[in-house]
Amino acid sequence: MSGSRSSSPNSNSNSNSNWSQKENKMFEEALAYYGEGTPNRWDKVSSAMGGSKSAEEVRCHYEDLVDDVNMIESGRVQYPKYKTQGFWT
Repeated sequence: MSGSRSSSPNSNSNSNSNWSQKENKMFEEALAYYGEGTPNRWDKVSSAMGGSKSAEEVRCHYEDLVDDVNMIESGRVQYPKYKTQGFWT
């Protein structure tokens, strides 16, 4: 699948829009638990998510997020401005 990705963030079928907030939270927690170097990492993350996403979907989602962060850090995409509430705003 590598090499077939578009240069536009989240443009493929595994974009954030296809993931619920609950799935993203489970993904983040499983990703933190199964760090880099974990054998069969994507299978384990998928299983920890209850199998709602395949290992391939999990891997692609991770790669999309890494690409997005790299684009923001390189200055090619403006860092998102969030509206916050609190005394500091």
